[in-house]
Amino acid sequence: MTEYPKLHLLIAGEWLGPEGRASEPVLNPATGAPIATLPHASKADLDRALEAAAAALPVWANTPAYDRARVLRRTADVMRERADAIAAILTMEEGKPQPEAKVEVLAAADVFEFMAEEGKRAYGRIIPARAAGTRHIVLKQPVGVTAAFAPWNFPAITPARKMAASLAAGCPCIIKPSEETPATALEMARILLECGAPAGVIQVVFGVPGEVSTHLMASEVIRKVSFTGSTAVGKQLMKLAADRAQRTTMELGGHAPVLVFDDVDAEKAAVAAVGGKLRNAGQVCISPTRFIVHERVHAKFVESFTKAVEATKIGNGLEAGVQMGPLANPRRVDAMTALIGDAVAKGAKLHTGGERMGNEGFFFHPTVLSDVPMDARMMTEEPFGPVALINRFGSEDEAIREANRLPYGLASYAFTSDGARAVRLQDQVESGLMGLNTFAISVAETPFGGVKESGHGSEGGTEGLEAYLTTKFIAHAPAPV
Repeated sequence: MTEYPKLHLLIAGEWLGPEGRASEPVLNPATGAPIATLPHASKADLDRALEAAAAALPVWANTPAYDRARVLRRTADVMRERADAIAAILTMEEGKPQPEAKVEVLAAADVFEFMAEEGKRAYGRIIPARAAGTRHIVLKQPVGVTAAFAPWNFPAITPARKMAASLAAGCPCIIKPSEETPATALEMARILLECGAPAGVIQVVFGVPGEVSTHLMASEVIRKVSFTGSTAVGKQLMKLAADRAQRTTMELGGHAPVLVFDDVDAEKAAVAAVGGKLRNAGQVCISPTRFIVHERVHAKFVESFTKAVEATKIGNGLEAGVQMGPLANPRRVDAMTALIGDAVAKGAKLHTGGERMGNEGFFFHPTVLSDVPMDARMMTEEPFGPVALINRFGSEDEAIREANRLPYGLASYAFTSDGARAVRLQDQVESGLMGLNTFAISVAETPFGGVKESGHGSEGGTEGLEAYLTTKFIAHAPAPV
């Protein structure tokens, strides 16, 4: 059985332990017990990382895209070879079932492979000039050293999107994964070094999040910032970025609506919805949460959804057959308890769940609520947990208004067999991602990002590479003679 590894910082190609540094424990969410000690980077450590990244920039930026691609492609191959071991580590620190963790690791490998190839296609162009003998040239060049900040809920795929795109574009990356789920990103960084990434091109740091981000972003070395996390923190980072006009990609909070119309099989839609809802115990920024179901099929949908939820096997993600693991930390348990209690007190109907499971680890019963009043906190605050809010609607316009009611616009979903309606939903629902009759809306080759207060910019796809490139125009005229 895979053991959880010792934890380090990775700075200038060196692995630095907790000796002589501030540190914190990493907990296994299935038991609540500490499994490792994580070192925090000092200001001197961060300065050294900045210095190493600055030194690596001209070397890596001038490395042919073909050679950069070889490093990333080899990384993808090695990740696939080690997928079982990395998935076990991911489960130990984050909680999701190991098969689900393995899917995430393999998806992260796909990101490295896709960006390996996409980096070779950072095409410029020649624009027809107005004067004979003149060339108008557009070049795509690396933006510079990047700082990346990743959350705890997807310890493989989210750091991979940031590291792979940055390195494919020719930009060294200093990444701070979550302190609660550090080992998965460290394993990927280790593989990058093994596969030929030079020291300084990829560095991994940890610490008090606000202190690390403030220190890194205050440096003139950092030219691009990528953040995945809450809207509140994202807004603070955008303010910091403004001081140095740093480019930003922000993938922030969501509260995804799911519109279910009466022209589909409500039972089949509900079963599919449970799989999407309970993935990673609902701790997913694109998790389907506000189910807006036509009044003619609402009762059937609630009944089928509840039945499927109650049949879900919950337990330690390392155990065979487990379909949902614990919440990742005690904060989520407290938040779920408070939000569900508020909704029920205000009149929501509780069909199943609603409370913590056992007294070891951070397990929580998946919860189904219907007829949730609009003044319930959960109708405006992202619950980020295994809870479904199932309300009803009468008309298409009513459903669309509810889908667009919140300031968030990351993901949305709809189930309908009406082709004309599907086109109207594509045009009118405000979100950066939409799934029509599916909850599968994210793969390596497609863009991932939101609108409104869910952020700006995209990771993944060609758009993900573009975020790390600048555009330079060159007018080349004949020399005067």
